[in-house]
Amino acid sequence: MEITLTIDDKPVKFKSSGAVTKRYKMQFQRDFFADIASLGITMAKEDIKSTDNEKTMEFMRKIDFDLFLDIAWVFAKTADNSIHDPLTWLDGFETFPIIEILPELQDLIALTISSKKK
Repeated sequence: MEITLTIDDKPVKFKSSGAVTKRYKMQFQRDFFADIASLGITMAKEDIKSTDNEKTMEFMRKIDFDLFLDIAWVFAKTADNSIHDPLTWLDGFETFPIIEILPELQDLIALTISSKKK
């Protein structure tokens, strides 16, 4: 699955594939699945995008932003192998609206950790 999001007025591709977990391990020396589990993202997309500031602040207190940025990078790198290391990639954006991007990437995260039962 591949999606394109607009970040800082630039189209950015994100992709899930079988290589995501290995690429993540190679780059960050951490287990992708353990990091996903530690995020504890339990709020619905609607809650994350909510105009209710209290819900948004509750969500923001729970998330490890560095971890999320690493996950976002690995999906972007999977979609476009020419992107640079995570810090250089993030420096290419004036803003990186995590709260807007997270709901969009949740489907990729779910796809990566799910299985197809026959």
